[in-house]
Amino acid sequence: MSTAQAQVALVTGAAQGVGFHIAQRLHQAGYKIVVSDINLDAAQKAVEQLDASGDSAMAVALNVASKTDYETALAAVLERWGELHVLVNNAAVTRATPVMEISLEEFNEVVSINLGGIFAGCQVIGGYLASKGYGRIINMASLAGQNGGTSTGAHYAASKGGILTLTKVFAKELASGGVTVNAIAPGPIDSPMVKALVPEERLPTLLAAIPAGRLGDADFIGDMVVQLARPEAYFTTGTTWDVNGGLFMR
Repeated sequence: MSTAQAQVALVTGAAQGVGFHIAQRLHQAGYKIVVSDINLDAAQKAVEQLDASGDSAMAVALNVASKTDYETALAAVLERWGELHVLVNNAAVTRATPVMEISLEEFNEVVSINLGGIFAGCQVIGGYLASKGYGRIINMASLAGQNGGTSTGAHYAASKGGILTLTKVFAKELASGGVTVNAIAPGPIDSPMVKALVPEERLPTLLAAIPAGRLGDADFIGDMVVQLARPEAYFTTGTTWDVNGGLFMR
């Protein structure tokens, strides 16, 4: 397989936060980047930050809860660059509603986006990659899916736990097509999402509970994605890489 310089990576929810850091690190590693987001204007602004010329980055509108949106996004990428090699399923919504107050509608909405988006992405993009005989899929899970969550809601935790299983399912399904499927499960990262969930006065308590004593680094998450996206990562599939400061050890 060719080097990263010739490869194309699509990152969902990449207009801001950890998703943008992932896109930025992949771009710095030589990948052409597809910044996908439900907010196309925000995605276009992110592209301008990555590459003002637009030669090595493009924006697409993508609601991950829609399989049709994935198909449309894939068609747009193939029309622009003729190929796609890497999918990073990052997009998610976070709710912190107390478990006994979560309506079924809210539960279904969160699971549809967070878990359904992974499923649709692995089906559509994974199927394309397998048909070409090569691909890398990295799913963004969460510590919440392993320990039941602390600052997040039950629906968020449940959806992120499901990602661990879907990662294994698609790793088995797509392996014969040269496609690896792995997950990364971050704990609290220094990101807008964590700051929105954890009020400033509660931050010292959160940090005190983390053995490493500090929040995680979003750029490091991006670096882990780059490692899993490399052609040389062919022997790593179906795994979940933990990045949680020691909050969950196994």
